[in-house]
Amino acid sequence: MQADIRISARDGVSEYADLLEWLRGERALAGAVSATYRPPGEGELGGALDVLAVALGSGGTAVALANSLTAWLQTRRSDVSITVTTASGSVKIDARRLRDAEATPMLRDVLGIGNGS
Repeated sequence: MQADIRISARDGVSEYADLLEWLRGERALAGAVSATYRPPGEGELGGALDVLAVALGSGGTAVALANSLTAWLQTRRSDVSITVTTASGSVKIDARRLRDAEATPMLRDVLGIGNGS
C-alpha cells in the first residue's frame, strides 16, 4: 500500500522540502519516501513538488509515518495542512488546529493501523 501526502501552505515548496527531509530522517521510513513532481506550468522553469509518496510495507512503516506526521505538524507555526490519501480513504489535518488526541487516530485509521498496533 502507498500513502500520498499533499501539503497546503502559503510556502508549500519550503514545507514539502522540510517534510521530505523530516520523513527521510526517520529510520523506520528509510527508503520508503519519494517525491513526485508535476510538470512545469506555462511560464515556469521547472516542475513543482506535488506529492510525497510513502510505501507502506511490513515492519511498522505505517505506525512510524503516523507518529512522524503528528510530530512534524506539531512543529509548524504557520497555517499548514496535510492531506494523507491511501486506497482506504483520505484525511486532512490542519496544524493550526492540531490536537494529538484527534490527529493520531485519524492518521492510524487512513493508514490501516488497528487500535492495538
